Order: sequence, then structure tokens, then C-alpha cells
Amino acid sequence: MTRIHVLVMAAMCLPTALSAQQSPAPAQPATNPIVQSFRDFGGHYGGLLLVAFDSIPASRYGYRPTPSQQSVGHIAQHLESANYTLCERIGGMKHPTGPKDSLADTIKATWPKDTLVARLRTSLLFCRDAFARLDDAKLTDAVPEGPPESGQTSPRVRSLLYFVTDLAEHYSQIASYMRLMGMIPPSALPRPNR
Repeated sequence: MTRIHVLVMAAMCLPTALSAQQSPAPAQPATNPIVQSFRDFGGHYGGLLLVAFDSIPASRYGYRPTPSQQSVGHIAQHLESANYTLCERIGGMKHPTGPKDSLADTIKATWPKDTLVARLRTSLLFCRDAFARLDDAKLTDAVPEGPPESGQTSPRVRSLLYFVTDLAEHYSQIASYMRLMGMIPPSALPRPNR
């Protein structure tokens, strides 16, 4: 069994294993079902993205199908940045930044694979914490959108939509890249028997 098969199986089985450890609740409506739906969707695609980026060889992080498309490394660093921007709005909290965060995207895109994957994973954990601070009643709250000086706001739910859409779109993109490189994307691997 290859490393990617093990990672995919772990990513797919972990939520089931965690839920199996909890005692069944009486049939009641879920608390915050809208937020939970976004959290589940984001967790699914975030997990697939981590497995995908982890399975792509470091030597292929400069790969792009055509010169006008983003490289694998560029997509990874973009996701990290977008996750922080959107999840700051979602959870009303700031992520800690350092000098490397202000570097140009073109420089970040060339960082080593391990750095890019670790930073993407950390951004997804930040998003998990942002979702933990949220409930359905806060979805219509106005939050900043666009450049800070613009003074623009939008309902918080828009940031949730952007977050899950961005993850799904970039998973589709990276899955296509993997196929072009002769790799099988994590979502296309055989699922373990349950």
C-alpha cells in the first residue's frame, strides 16, 4: 500500500472513527446546522487538499500545465493566504504574522514543499478554530470585506461561501494537475471497505 493510500484512508476514516467514539444523541435538531454544514464541507476539501499536496513530489511543485497557469507551489501558498483572510472574517480573530508573510506570492510559491504543506495545514487549523467561535445566529453579522480602507462590509455567511468554494475550486485544480502528471487524486482512489 502506498503512502498516499494510507493518508487517504486515514483522512476518510478519521471523522467516522471520531463520531463512533461519541455516544449516540437523541434525535434532536443539530445545534448550528448551517455552520456545521460549512465546517464539514471545509474539513472534507481541506483534508483532500492536504493529502494531494503531501502526495505530490517536491520536484513537481514548480509544475504548471501552461505558462499562464499557477504552479503547484503557487496554489499551496495562495490557499494559505486565502484561508487566513477568510477565516479572520469568519471567526473575528487575527492570525499571528511574521516577516515571511509579507513576501511576494511569487517568492512564497518557491518555498520547499514541507514548508508550504505545513503552512497550509496551520491555516486550516486556524480556520477550524474560527468555525468553533461561530454559531448560526452570527451568519448575518456585517464583517469587513475588501481592502481595509474601503470600509466595505458583507454578511459573514459570504466569507463562509468564499472559503468552501475556494477549497473546492482549488482541489479540482490540483486534482487536474495530478492527473496531468500521471498521478491519481485522493478523491479518485479506492475507498477502504467499511
